[in-house]
Amino acid sequence: MFSSLWRWGASGSYQRVPQGSWTQKCSPEKSASFFSRITYSWFSRQMIIFCERRLDFGWSGYGYALALFVVVFLQTLILQQYQRFNILTSAKIKTAVIGLIYKKAMLLSNVSRRTFSTGEIINLMSADAQQLMELTANINLLWSAPFQILMAISLLWQELGPAVLGGMAVLVFVVPINALVATRVKKLKNSQMKTKDKQIKLLKEILHGIKILKLYAWEPSYKKKIIENREQELEVHKSIGYLAVFSMLTLTCIPFLVSLATFGIYFLLDEGNILTAAKVFTSMSLFNILRLPLFDLPTAISAVVQTKLSLGRLEDFLNSEELLPQSIETNYVGDHAIGFTNASFSWDKTEIPVLKDLNIKIPEGALVAIVGQVGSGKSSVLSAILGEMEKIKGVVQRKGSMAYVSQQAWIQNCIFQENILFGSVMQRQFYERVLEACALLPDLEQLPNGDQTEIGERGVNISGGQKHRVSLARAVYSGADIYLLDDPLSAVDVHVGKQLFEKVIGSSGILKNKTRILVTHNLTLLPQMDLIVVMEGGRVAQMGTYQELLSKTKNLTNFLQIFSEQEKDHALRRVSIINSKTVLKDKVLEQNDRPLLDQGEHFSVRKEKVPVGGVKFSIILKYLQAFGWLWVWLNMALYLGQNLMGIGQNLWLSSWAKEAKHMSDFTERKQIRSNKLSIYGLLGLMQGLFVCSGVYTVMRGSLAASRTLHAQLLDNVLHLPLQFFEINPIGQIINRFTKDMFIIDMRFHYYLRTWVNCTLDVIGTVLVIVGAFPLFILGVIPLVFLYFTIQRYYMASSRQIRRLAGASRSPVISHFSETLSGVSTIRAFGHEQRFIRQNKELVNENLICFYNSVIANRWLSVRLEFLGNLMVLFAALLAVLAGDSIDSAIVGLSISYALNITQSLNFWVRKACEIETNAVSIERVCEYENMDKEAPWIMSKRPPSQWPNKGIVEFINYQARYRDDLSLALQDITFQTHGEEKIGIVGRTGAGKSTLSNCLFRIVERSGGKILIDGIDISTIGLHDLRGKLNIIPQDPVLFSGTLQMNLDPLDKYSDGELWEVLELCHLKEFVQSLPKKLLHEISEGGENLSVGQRQLICLARALLRKAKILILDEATASIDFETDSLVQTTIRKEFSDCTILTIAHRLHSVIDSDRVLVLDSGRIAEFETPQRLIRQKGRFFEMLTEAGITQDLGPKNK
Repeated sequence: MFSSLWRWGASGSYQRVPQGSWTQKCSPEKSASFFSRITYSWFSRQMIIFCERRLDFGWSGYGYALALFVVVFLQTLILQQYQRFNILTSAKIKTAVIGLIYKKAMLLSNVSRRTFSTGEIINLMSADAQQLMELTANINLLWSAPFQILMAISLLWQELGPAVLGGMAVLVFVVPINALVATRVKKLKNSQMKTKDKQIKLLKEILHGIKILKLYAWEPSYKKKIIENREQELEVHKSIGYLAVFSMLTLTCIPFLVSLATFGIYFLLDEGNILTAAKVFTSMSLFNILRLPLFDLPTAISAVVQTKLSLGRLEDFLNSEELLPQSIETNYVGDHAIGFTNASFSWDKTEIPVLKDLNIKIPEGALVAIVGQVGSGKSSVLSAILGEMEKIKGVVQRKGSMAYVSQQAWIQNCIFQENILFGSVMQRQFYERVLEACALLPDLEQLPNGDQTEIGERGVNISGGQKHRVSLARAVYSGADIYLLDDPLSAVDVHVGKQLFEKVIGSSGILKNKTRILVTHNLTLLPQMDLIVVMEGGRVAQMGTYQELLSKTKNLTNFLQIFSEQEKDHALRRVSIINSKTVLKDKVLEQNDRPLLDQGEHFSVRKEKVPVGGVKFSIILKYLQAFGWLWVWLNMALYLGQNLMGIGQNLWLSSWAKEAKHMSDFTERKQIRSNKLSIYGLLGLMQGLFVCSGVYTVMRGSLAASRTLHAQLLDNVLHLPLQFFEINPIGQIINRFTKDMFIIDMRFHYYLRTWVNCTLDVIGTVLVIVGAFPLFILGVIPLVFLYFTIQRYYMASSRQIRRLAGASRSPVISHFSETLSGVSTIRAFGHEQRFIRQNKELVNENLICFYNSVIANRWLSVRLEFLGNLMVLFAALLAVLAGDSIDSAIVGLSISYALNITQSLNFWVRKACEIETNAVSIERVCEYENMDKEAPWIMSKRPPSQWPNKGIVEFINYQARYRDDLSLALQDITFQTHGEEKIGIVGRTGAGKSTLSNCLFRIVERSGGKILIDGIDISTIGLHDLRGKLNIIPQDPVLFSGTLQMNLDPLDKYSDGELWEVLELCHLKEFVQSLPKKLLHEISEGGENLSVGQRQLICLARALLRKAKILILDEATASIDFETDSLVQTTIRKEFSDCTILTIAHRLHSVIDSDRVLVLDSGRIAEFETPQRLIRQKGRFFEMLTEAGITQDLGPKNK
């Protein structure tokens, strides 16, 4: 009777059993329904007195029965209306907080971005905003709980007199214990929040860098990191669980301790006091009423304290440093577009300035080049113009609107056209002119839906060159006054770069009348510049026109001469060089032809699928298996014992009251009273032990289930093929690790055990009432039928609403994550308000599902409680009709249980719905289990430890496709390399260059034929045995947050000496030695505290450490200046001289000096010979060289 009202909550605090899926931590009836409860306690008392005396049959009994029904029905209506209002108010608060966080994220300075990682900010949106929402459900208790306590005590005093103080003393004694536990839980939850922040941050980075993890076979290392972090989180769960066991012991012992103390003192005060049925059941009802506010009050205080923690975190974030727009003068009158006067900047006010004493004046409409070595401050100058840096001193002036093309192109997850329009109105003629100028028309022809094709997160399904051209097209279309271009030409091919310069950036391009500032490593463009700024060590080393610099700067002259000689010699071919003699052609040779481009429907990004229909029982069975069958059956037995003890207590009280009424002998009554009191206390203690043990078994089982399901989810995700991550938003995966795992960790076991307990409560209640009134069964059968009908009707809607809510939450996270990664671009374009509106729209879509769920729950509550109220009416009418044939003690017990069954049946139906709707989270977590996986990492057949020792790669009739329903991406590929041979791989977009390298790493599996490396068929060995023995320098420089040492060697296989050696070879040793912590220097999220060039050099250092016999070079140093690049190329040739090198060429200069060149066309080998022979044959390779103008230099040499 008592245990059903209270449980140890999912969040680790005392909770009354919730009234709905959206009801928060504590869902007590507030003062609006408090009077109803007091009133129905009084009416139930009058019913018992009526049955005791039966002085007149009349209509008073029927009146009491009807009044009881009206009161409980009124309570239902008042409570449900209150809860609807309460939950919707809390939703408004949460929405407002999310909006505040999003707006603030738009304004964060660089220092604040380093303080708050993306994971932490996302956690503020989800966890802390939710905590504020939960406080709304508890805040009224701070005044209503004391009021309810005073009312209940006054009514108890009327029943039992001063004896009530004994029971009160027990309750008051337990409250501080409860408060201490709540305080400890609060500290544990705070620790848990930090672990969650770390978990989200790590997961996000791993999913963004999944390609690197797969290519380097690093999954086990990062899997271990996540599991270690997860174990810390589970340790906190365990600590909360142990506190739950202790608290449950005190909590379940309280009802019988209170009644024991009260009735004991009641007898001691006056030996003539008799315990009548009216006194017993009215007192117990009032103690029940009193117990709720007494335990709600510390819960409310605890919620306030926890919310204070969240408010503290939110306050720290909202008060964090913002960009200061006033640091840049935008409303000045002058003849220059941008001006720096003695200006110094740093990323952090406390650090040494990165840019020092800048004095630059850029005239309106000028074309300006900023050049210099890696780390000299080129990109920082653009950041200073944008206002992204901290101004230490000086004056910065800027006139007009801006457009910005970042060094790493930022692409939105929306259709191609929207990426370019970027919120501007469509002007078809200008739009098509921009597409043509940015060389995007050939790409649109290849896309399955033209400019209506959806681009994936971070542009995963388009090439690097296309990303940069889309980013440039977005800037051009914006029609701004000032264009800041951070090396956009480094990622495109020779003649495409020439077209972009001539048709967009140069003196005859679309932007010819605009102010253009171009950061570049391409020195051949300098003669066409109006102004050149040479950066060195954060200062302006030289500034002037090309001719001025040539005449007064010896270093620049020497530099340009070296450049020219290198160009003619072709000894060092670089990605960052655009030949000055190139001839523009229409055909495109694209960087990194993404394999997805020519795969039709494979290109499209997948929206999250929303399942329909019921959750299969196999899903719940999977949870129970992870829970452990031993704990399942043990828990069932303990809950059965708990409920039997509870029923036994109440039957014993009823029997006691019945016997006391018929005893006239004082001595006999005194003796039996002592025995009854002792047995009553013993039954209560046993119930407490059963409940305590039940909580322990649930805690142990739920921990096992959480650990198992998380490990399975992580393992499944890491084994998914790379294509999955390219067409599925990262937010969907993170949502499963965060929201869905939270439900499994904290809620699902709670709903499951509550349902079991409610089931046993309902069975016990029905048995007790049927035992008293056998006719009651006639009323129960139709009511149970109606219960199931309503449940089935509700469940179908509720389940689907929950699924839609889960699916609508992912876009909110994805959009927020996308915004944070592109915040510099958004601010540069001045589109903050538009993105804030988009965020509101996405949050609103999620709120629509939330609102429907709230209304569905209220709909269910009103109907279920009405049916329960009919049971109360039915039991009361039977008591009146029974007349003298039934004892008043039995009437009291029956009505007490009937009042309880309303709540128990309501909870039972609701928890059944909660189990099914929350099982959606288990369904989503297990969803990846049945998806196609990669081959095993390790197989029984393993290659020799020294394999490969020759480096001979052989393709034999090799065929590959991305999906069974798509055409072949590679057809009949047959060739063989020699040991230590340098092979160049060329071809136009969609020819299959990247597909070839993907097949070598088995990112794409074969459809026919085979690949042999040193005679071993790579399909017969595990993926890690293969990938661990290959080496690749990828295009995109991906770094993870953590130390520099961890980024170089995550598997911890190499000594510090070896790390310093490779850093020296990559020309990073001097830079790393200048850092305070050297190898232990903390890399920020995504490597943002290093320049792109430095990131690429670190990726080269990784490759140098591996010392594999086969190297795939994906032309990955586009962001490095010419001088550093020449040194890097020398290093590659020297250190990998004994390796077979396959170079995927995005510019033809880089393969001229290869031993042989493989020309691909539409997935087939078109040519395979030495460069000289291919030139003499005047085939496709010669045609490509002619288009790029390279044969003008090579012609005489090769004849």
